[in-house]
Amino acid sequence: MDSDQADVSDPSPLLSSTPLLPSSPPLLPSEAPLSEAAEAELLDGCEEQFTNLERVQNAILSCEADFSADPQEQSLTRLRATEAELAQWLQMEPRVLSTNPEILLNAGKDEMQKLVSELEMIAACSEAKRNNLAETLQREQTWLKKRQEVLTAATNHVERLRREREALSEHSIGSVLLDIKNKIRKMKSYYDQLTEVLADILANHFPLPTADASGGGKRKKNAPPDHNDNLISLNKILELLMNRTLHSPHDPYVPADERFWPPYVEMLLRYSIAVRHPENSGLIRLESFC
Repeated sequence: MDSDQADVSDPSPLLSSTPLLPSSPPLLPSEAPLSEAAEAELLDGCEEQFTNLERVQNAILSCEADFSADPQEQSLTRLRATEAELAQWLQMEPRVLSTNPEILLNAGKDEMQKLVSELEMIAACSEAKRNNLAETLQREQTWLKKRQEVLTAATNHVERLRREREALSEHSIGSVLLDIKNKIRKMKSYYDQLTEVLADILANHFPLPTADASGGGKRKKNAPPDHNDNLISLNKILELLMNRTLHSPHDPYVPADERFWPPYVEMLLRYSIAVRHPENSGLIRLESFC
């Protein structure tokens, strides 16, 4: 009844700490010496068996003397002898060496002691094997627990991604795109406003040179024609430099030809707004403001 009420929640009931066998073998009755009559009977039986053994051995030796020198014939003779011995053993019924109960009791005690020793050895091996299995089970349970934690974390992550994907429906995507378009439109409007303000500032404070400002007075009679009509404003110069940088970042240089008024070019270079080409001084580009 106790075994039926054992805790079923234990994952390894076979690996409990209960020993397989008692720690010490059952005590046998104290071995008393044989009586004189039993000892004499046992000695007579031993002498009789020894006499029979000598007789059989002498018969075997006499038969071996008549053996032929041919190995094949010797093998056949041994085979026939073995077959005859096997047939004799199959027909023979086992018998007890002695009917004396005292002798049988002592023989049984000896056999029981041998059996107990063998069982103790088997129990020790089984105990060691059970301990190894318990350690292996503990390691496997720890490994299984860690894998279950990883599986749970991965499942939760997949579930969270699935919910996020469902939440990101077509309507939400459209609203996000609309928001981005509104931001782009606002940035373009702000950029246009800044461009207009910059153009106004440059037009007011950095106007195109006039004939009086560039020539310092009336034009001489034989002087060459004025090229002020070909000059471009500072606003146009900055626009060319910025467009060149944005559209051709691999080649951002612009030729500073006769359209560029030299004082404006020198001002841009002096205040590190533009830089010259290291090999061609006639090319300039917008400084990298990073």
